[in-house]
Amino acid sequence: MQAMWNGQVIARSDATVVVEGNHYFPATAVDMDFLRPSDTATVCPWKGTAQYYSLEVGGETNRDAAWYYAEPKDAAAQIRGHIAFWKGVEVTQA
Repeated sequence: MQAMWNGQVIARSDATVVVEGNHYFPATAVDMDFLRPSDTATVCPWKGTAQYYSLEVGGETNRDAAWYYAEPKDAAAQIRGHIAFWKGVEVTQA
């Protein structure tokens, strides 16, 4: 799988974890040069607290387009150390 935004591949992996239809990429498969920490956080009752990154590619910013669970609840332990994408980021077969 790969995640692409604004013509740039942000992540690529054949070992994503799918939860609720979202592909979570291992953090090691994500090009962190394009991610900027965000102050945004949301809470999921069964996964825990999600923290966000904004993407910066080609001079454009996609605010809060990536998220991760630093300390997921036990039910979502499989996504620890993984990052997912949305807000126009295309996640497709590589």
